[in-house]
Amino acid sequence: MKFDIALAPSALSEVPALARRAEALGADGLFTSETQHDPFLPLALAAEHTSHVELGTAVAIAFARSPMTVAYTSWDLAAQSGGRFILGLGTQVKPHVERRFGMTWPESPVGKLREFIAVLRAIWQSWQTGERLNFRGEHFKLTLMTPFFNPGEIKDPDIPIYIAGVNAPLIKLAGEAADGFHVHPYHTRRYLAEIILPNIEAGAAKAARSRSDVSIAATAFVVIGNNDVERASMRDVMRSQVAFYASTPTYRPVMSLHGWDAQAEQLTALAAKGGWAEMPKVVTDEMLAEFVVEGTWGDIGAKVRAKYDGLAD
Repeated sequence: MKFDIALAPSALSEVPALARRAEALGADGLFTSETQHDPFLPLALAAEHTSHVELGTAVAIAFARSPMTVAYTSWDLAAQSGGRFILGLGTQVKPHVERRFGMTWPESPVGKLREFIAVLRAIWQSWQTGERLNFRGEHFKLTLMTPFFNPGEIKDPDIPIYIAGVNAPLIKLAGEAADGFHVHPYHTRRYLAEIILPNIEAGAAKAARSRSDVSIAATAFVVIGNNDVERASMRDVMRSQVAFYASTPTYRPVMSLHGWDAQAEQLTALAAKGGWAEMPKVVTDEMLAEFVVEGTWGDIGAKVRAKYDGLAD
């Protein structure tokens, strides 16, 4: 099992020191997310200041971008890192795509993401081999690539593509067409075992692949401290985080699996009227324990490994 670290600097100037420190500690990978900052820029710096740690997005929002712009950025990062870059893509949810990014939400998010993956590979194939770019799909049509705009071949052109999701259709798509799957931080061990892995396997079978063809990467919610007082503030942060995600109707199946539909509905109602301060109170200690691994600095590693053993790579 590989252990990665989230690279979440408040400023790009922090990246070199953080990346060097993570690699020195023995991290297998560094992953950025698209929340308050661009997910790609830190990785260019991290690639320059490390030598072997994997570098990836977890995730960049596909529907906020053209596949061509993603292709260029990924190609450059793959070259800069010596083949260590992993492209992680997510769809986000409709309100964010339409109202935060100002883009159009597709009628078929799964269909568009499937094409997004395919068109990226077609672009990279064109650059690496010089063959004509001729992708014609329902969502994308890319047929122009002149030599002036072709960056040319690179040493490590096989860029892994991971996708993210919560519900069955996107999980199956990962099994069918992606190299890996980013499990949403909002998950439980039971959800991994009963929903995610069976759907990965179902999607893989559809494409004559196997479970082993898809790497499962899970972001772990953790609460760490040498005593209860030290852990209290981090526990409050995690409780708020779980409450926020559980309020999203699209993510309802995670709560439903555990029989927490009433709490999920309560959280959705509170979010709708801006009751953010009240939402964490809905998440009980029992619920929090399903989502979060809590421990001391001495035992947190073993506890994380125990939660994900046999489920995540």
